[in-house]
Amino acid sequence: MRIVVMGQMAFGAKTLEALLDKGENVVGVYARANGPGVQEDILATLAKEKGLPLRQPETYKDAQALSEFKAFSPDLLVMAFVRDIIPKSFLEVPTQRAICYHPSLLPRHRGASAINWAIIMGDLTTGLTIFQPDGGIDTGPILLKREVPIGPEDTTGSLYFNQLFPMGIDAILEAVEQIKYGNVTYMAQDEKLATYECPCDDGVAKILWPRPGQEIYDLIRGCDPQPGAYCTVNDQQIRLYDVRFCPNRWEGVSGEILGLQQDRLAVSTGDGVLEISKIKMPGAGKMKASDFLSELGIQEGHRFES
Repeated sequence: MRIVVMGQMAFGAKTLEALLDKGENVVGVYARANGPGVQEDILATLAKEKGLPLRQPETYKDAQALSEFKAFSPDLLVMAFVRDIIPKSFLEVPTQRAICYHPSLLPRHRGASAINWAIIMGDLTTGLTIFQPDGGIDTGPILLKREVPIGPEDTTGSLYFNQLFPMGIDAILEAVEQIKYGNVTYMAQDEKLATYECPCDDGVAKILWPRPGQEIYDLIRGCDPQPGAYCTVNDQQIRLYDVRFCPNRWEGVSGEILGLQQDRLAVSTGDGVLEISKIKMPGAGKMKASDFLSELGIQEGHRFES
């Protein structure tokens, strides 16, 4: 079976590596285009090292890009961490169409920030889906799903790297195997259950201190490591990371700094206490809570503001 891999970054590279290790016939690779001053994507680097034909089109919407793709005579397109919307004309070229990895239990959490939103919205479980894309945003019939619990201290980073990344590679290999041997059943997505959320950026990441403590905690975890949930103190914008939440501790008003507790900065939410380990200020890296207090001269009684 002639396979073309399309993707980016570590997940795309690991997918390519895993397929080659299994002896699959990868005939071409599509990686992100090289922008000015941008380091080459590691998927592109790996494709060159393996001597595989590499394409990095600026757009997938023109006739030349489609013609080059057809020249591979692919049986299957494997989409591993693809952020571009790939036209339906591309997806219809392979004899077995395409499969795509998405880090949520579709049709819930369609969109580019699925892991972030699962945590921000307080979901107790999430997972991954391998589906056959049809040209929409995370639409198309489902080949397989894998479910994982969201732990009370999970962040977007921990959930992805510890669970959804390695599990996703295994799921792609399983899907390819099923397709190769004709042992596959697709299931339509239930549009009544579909949700779509916007990208998790600074328009989402602002901490509103009047909100319940659990919601604030979920927002911080869902924005860790990117973009980092933020608020202000002493007119400085700061971002919060590595946070624990202790509910039902009735100390102070929401946003009030309660002091250091075992190297963590305790901040009241009104209905609990956040214990913050790392804080980031503009133009600086993440710093310990104790260093942050010294840097800005913050003391007990100061307040974080929205």
